[in-house]
Amino acid sequence: MAASAIRQYWSLTKPRVVALIVFCAVIGMFLAVPGLPPWKPALLGTLGIWLAASSAAAINQLLDTRIDAQMARTSWRPLVAGTLTPRQALAFALVLGALSMLLLWFGVNHLTAALTFASLIGYAIVYTVWLKRATPQNIVIGGIAGAAPPALGWAAVTGQLHHHALLLVLIIFVWTPPHFWALAIFRREDYKRAMVPMLPVTHGVEYTRWQILLYTLLLVVATVLPWATGMSGLFYLGGALVLGLVFLWHAWRLMDPPDEFYAMRVFNYSIVYLMALFAFLLVDHWLLPWLQPAAAFRLQAVG
Repeated sequence: MAASAIRQYWSLTKPRVVALIVFCAVIGMFLAVPGLPPWKPALLGTLGIWLAASSAAAINQLLDTRIDAQMARTSWRPLVAGTLTPRQALAFALVLGALSMLLLWFGVNHLTAALTFASLIGYAIVYTVWLKRATPQNIVIGGIAGAAPPALGWAAVTGQLHHHALLLVLIIFVWTPPHFWALAIFRREDYKRAMVPMLPVTHGVEYTRWQILLYTLLLVVATVLPWATGMSGLFYLGGALVLGLVFLWHAWRLMDPPDEFYAMRVFNYSIVYLMALFAFLLVDHWLLPWLQPAAAFRLQAVG
């Protein structure tokens, strides 16, 4: 019984989505400093951001129960299935949110706490309650809340918001529309049934495919900026361009897809793309400077 309850609460936090959020925040921490980030703000910051993201996910499910009940991909969720009550979900979300703010405010710094709180409200309230139901540009406008994690991680270990952190936010902000609209194309009948004005429902699939292609082009440009501003080197640039060209190829092929499921393949690649892109940033920023002195030493020894 206890194990089953834990599973229900765990699923309330959207663990796969939150894992990607926390991953981007941790990468932001490592990119913010020359070596290893200080362990205390890094550890408490990671935990606080994870708790806040989990709280936002639980509030999102609580407010979207009616919509989730009408969509095949979300009809299993605990509030829809009745395995958790709205009161239980609300209490759980509030506890997670309160713990997050306490950890970040007293254990990390006030800037990180304020930015994380703004992101939580932006996703759980502004996007879920208003934007999602009001405009087909919901995922574009609301995407700023989901793009914040690298800046949160950066602020956690430095106490400030550097322009390089904002470049990472920009990349995720531009990545979000092609990522989510690919899913929306595949699930358009669900969104139509739930009366959610996602772009494929309001403007059609062909228009959405063009938007995905244009945003992917913009994404490739945005991912060059860390190299252009001196934040990263050629190793990152090469990886970003290869990843971006593959994404562009998928977006172009989506214009005339081989089957209905191809939109989901684009969606799945977009997740791999973002994780790999940030991994390239980390390797370029942190690991390569460590390897270069060792390589120079070997060359001297050979000489």
